[in-house]
Amino acid sequence: MKRTANAHWNGNLKEGKGALSTQSTTLNQTQYSFKTRFEEGVGTNPEELLAAAHAGCFTMAVSATLTQAGFAAGNLDTQAILDLDMVGLKVNGIHLELKAEPIEGVSAEKFNEIAEGAKANCIISKALSVPITLSVTYA
Repeated sequence: MKRTANAHWNGNLKEGKGALSTQSTTLNQTQYSFKTRFEEGVGTNPEELLAAAHAGCFTMAVSATLTQAGFAAGNLDTQAILDLDMVGLKVNGIHLELKAEPIEGVSAEKFNEIAEGAKANCIISKALSVPITLSVTYA
């Protein structure tokens, strides 16, 4: 299976503008620029998209693991916080904050174990070489 995304850029770094599109058309000529990446502007940026991809992948992995263990996942909400080093121009890490409603038959310890496994084994986590941390609110 292959997934594709396309980027177009025109102009210099600070005044130029670009557009991102994805195979699914969820992003369809979505604007990105220096302002959307490093300041406050309307549009998206690569780091935001990486955080969104990681949050989505991890949350699905938690659900899949619960299902495989015979449990029905309820509401799972994850915020991925990407730490961007503006001096070194690198991603220092991603912190995942998972909030979940208690599931009948799943202790907090078991849920944390499932979440840690999902953090280590979701496709996006495996693709990254930065530290990934996790906090869980299971209440």
